[in-house]
Amino acid sequence: MPKLKSRSCLKKRIRVSPKGKIKRQKAFAGHLMSGKSGNRRRKLRRKSLVAKGFTKTFLRALGRG
Repeated sequence: MPKLKSRSCLKKRIRVSPKGKIKRQKAFAGHLMSGKSGNRRRKLRRKSLVAKGFTKTFLRALGRG
């Protein structure tokens, strides 16, 4: 059986921490920022963690599970 390819889209969008948690960029921060409050824009700059239920799926798609 051939090796499975890892998902290129996920490789570009997420980072895996040493403990196996997955960090991602928050949504809605690409454009149209003038209509959002400064407080909201500042919070959108932070990284977020992927929910526990998706972690196993994402790691498998990256070829780590």
